[in-house]
Amino acid sequence: ISRMCGSGGRTVASKLAEYLQPHAPFGRRWTVFDRELIKKVLEDHSLSTRLAEFLPESRKPRLGELMDKLRGKKHPDAAKIVGHTVETIWQLAEDGYVILIGRGANVITAKLPNVFHVRLVGSLENRIERVEEIYDFDRHAALEYIKSQDTAKRLYLKEYFGQDIDDPELYHLIVNTDHMSYGEAAK
Repeated sequence: ISRMCGSGGRTVASKLAEYLQPHAPFGRRWTVFDRELIKKVLEDHSLSTRLAEFLPESRKPRLGELMDKLRGKKHPDAAKIVGHTVETIWQLAEDGYVILIGRGANVITAKLPNVFHVRLVGSLENRIERVEEIYDFDRHAALEYIKSQDTAKRLYLKEYFGQDIDDPELYHLIVNTDHMSYGEAAK
């Protein structure tokens, strides 16, 4: 699942896992990886939990890294962390029964036959209202949060995978969550 900030990515993913679970083979569980993906990457590659702040969708822009380097601050190589993320996403997708949110999972798994790529979108106005409610932000803070999150996701996909997050050819289905409930979107 790729999503615009405030379009319901985590909620739709959770509802989708619930919807799919009764159809899973005995002993298999559908698992959602969003924030949990960061923990999984760190665990799989024996990395410090401190590195979570540098996992790309939320990392500082390169200029900031350059300034920090000049000041003597050390940061892990972002490309190396992305490489670890790619490995973990690939392995999770091959193992199956996972719902991966963001981090270029749709591009990473594009050639796998057992995947279905979805993009969740919504109007800016509705996304602002949702973010205000979820995070208890005022309108201005919600708008700034949405802009920063959407920009970070867009730059991440462009910088590391050379793709435009809004390219409809990257997805099997694009769902506008303005026009249906999260449960309907999951179904």
